[in-house]
Amino acid sequence: LQVTDKESAAVATAPRVSLADIEAAIAARYDTTGAFAIGTAPGMPCLAQLSICILVMKNGFMVIGKSAPASPENFSAELGRKFAYEDAVRQLWPLMGFALRDRLAAQ
Repeated sequence: LQVTDKESAAVATAPRVSLADIEAAIAARYDTTGAFAIGTAPGMPCLAQLSICILVMKNGFMVIGKSAPASPENFSAELGRKFAYEDAVRQLWPLMGFALRDRLAAQ
């Protein structure tokens, strides 16, 4: 996300939503796993490999990012948290872009 944001900033000549804007709008971040979120499900040990990131925005809006490996052997809790966070941020980008466009149109 940081590389893409820097590349976009390098060519931007008008207002835009930056990664810093998104991060500044986040009030809280919660990381968990599918297994912790719903409890133990018989026959579903794979839920422990589902990483979930909940972002609560300063305005109260929430998004949920998720990540799961295709092969259980590739699961990394650290990478799962990172990818789930990035998934949540990607959901915020168009929403914040819409809000910016709305403000610009009102001017």
